[in-house]
Amino acid sequence: MGAAIQLIMTLIELVQYVAVAHAVTPFISAYPWSKGGFLSKFSDPATLPVNEGLSATFSTANDVLAVGNISTTPFIQAYPWSVTGFGTKFTDPSAPPPGNGRGISFTTADDAIVIAHSALPFVTAWSWSGSGFGTKFLNPAILPAGLGQQTAFTTADDFVAVTHTNAPAVSVYPWSGSGFGAKVTNPATVPPGNGRGVAFTTADNFIAVGSTATPFVSVYPWSGSGFGTKFTDPATLPAGDGDSVSFAKQNDAIAIAHTTTPFVTAYPWSTSGFGTKFTDPSTLPAGNGNGVAFSN
Repeated sequence: MGAAIQLIMTLIELVQYVAVAHAVTPFISAYPWSKGGFLSKFSDPATLPVNEGLSATFSTANDVLAVGNISTTPFIQAYPWSVTGFGTKFTDPSAPPPGNGRGISFTTADDAIVIAHSALPFVTAWSWSGSGFGTKFLNPAILPAGLGQQTAFTTADDFVAVTHTNAPAVSVYPWSGSGFGAKVTNPATVPPGNGRGVAFTTADNFIAVGSTATPFVSVYPWSGSGFGTKFTDPATLPAGDGDSVSFAKQNDAIAIAHTTTPFVTAYPWSTSGFGTKFTDPSTLPAGNGNGVAFSN
């Protein structure tokens, strides 16, 4: 996706923050957020990410901000986060990922962190605690089939999804305190092209995958048995590569950030699948849609 700029809004005791991973130093910028918009930028971390930021995410408890970067090891950095901003950078993992750090996710319990990246094994996970990175989990027995793009845990922390280049575009693994389980059987109808965005509903009953070929978004029922039968495509498709997907917290809408104007497309969502596309925003995003998220 190139130098993706990913806005991630998170709620901390009624105060929101926005973190932006970006292409030039300081590579990560964070701001308080109010109903009126951006407030004054927090001071940069004392130790900056080592290179161009590709991704950023807050822990579930909003007490850690992790950043993925391009070109330079360790490809992932993490900082304590509080109302005063960045804390002292956590020690880098002893076994860092071997390539560009892209999608990062924490478990809901904040006891593990996973990152998709651009070199074998394409996904890496560690235990996580208040002390930072712990022991690296063993790689999955069956690796993702190509360059890792995005990751997502179920709310119950019992599965983790990784999107990647090459078919089947998405790989899902059971997850436990022991790490990756045996890869779940691929969906009967795999997303076409390379996988990009991925998201589970908060109820863990659906999974959405963005990809680089028509229809650009594929949604499946999800259960402990894995993928169900793919839902019918929306009547009006996103206009380009589905680089990011997100379900509303109430599970009643789905949004896709994509290449090609209008750069973001949203639909009602129900157990019947896609509804009629919502009207595009009156003021469109100014360029390729790389990230999309609903607030809590």
